Amino acid sequence: MSRLMIGLLWLLHFLPLALLAPLGTALGRLLYLVARSRRRVVLTNLRLCFPALDDAERRALARRHFGLVGRSMLERSLAWWAGPARLRRICRVDGLEHLQALRAAGRPVLLLAPHFLGLDMAGTRLSMEGDFVSVYSPQKNKVFDHWLHHGRSRFNDQLLLSRHDGVRSTVKAMKSGRPLYYLPDLDYGRKESIFVPFFGVPAATITGLPRLARLAGAAVVPCVTRILPGGQGYVLELGAPWEDFPGAEVEADVRRMNAWLEGVVRTMPEQYYWVHRRFKTRPPGEPKLY
Repeated sequence: MSRLMIGLLWLLHFLPLALLAPLGTALGRLLYLVARSRRRVVLTNLRLCFPALDDAERRALARRHFGLVGRSMLERSLAWWAGPARLRRICRVDGLEHLQALRAAGRPVLLLAPHFLGLDMAGTRLSMEGDFVSVYSPQKNKVFDHWLHHGRSRFNDQLLLSRHDGVRSTVKAMKSGRPLYYLPDLDYGRKESIFVPFFGVPAATITGLPRLARLAGAAVVPCVTRILPGGQGYVLELGAPWEDFPGAEVEADVRRMNAWLEGVVRTMPEQYYWVHRRFKTRPPGEPKLY
């Protein structure tokens, strides 16, 4: 079954994006109907983060979200197999000069890349601009794992580290000139996490962003991917390096990260990774939310 699905994805990458996008949206709408447990997770997240919305508004937002989930699943075929020229047309990069200036100055770089649904496309597109390092979680499905690894490493000399490789390997790679494509915004449990607000809800948040930036002497560059309507493609936005980061207190730095992320999410709430149980880990004494 896994090989059949990979074969289908390979065939889909030949379709124009203008056709692939509505197919993905239709798949997502089907998932909204049949994936009941994930639909409950999404609606719970939206209720916690957007209490001002009524039930009808949250369900409409959830349907748009699932439509984009479906798109991201099918359009991953482009990230895995589309040629370089096509990928450059599909995914525009804005702000590349920020990254280029830091690299030219010999400054280690940490790309803050939250979990928006265009994340995989952005990772592949960015890898065309040089050698990067990212933290890779091996998948249980070996066939899918192979192609996921292929998609993330097929351009230039990408270094994919396991979460078990430790901080030292990551810092060494950054200091050697490889920008780190870093995703610190999921619930990874209590280990190395502190509770700081995310949309006003205490969320277990890892402290890796300020810790790694300090250890490597790295500049933090915000990295946000937007899926454009229909067949218009994607835009990868690289912002100016954060000033005065990291600061004197780790908690203040992590709060700053979450507050920045909230602001970006509000510009495209349907594109954040709401299918994840972001508030799974609760402070002592607080009830479960899912």
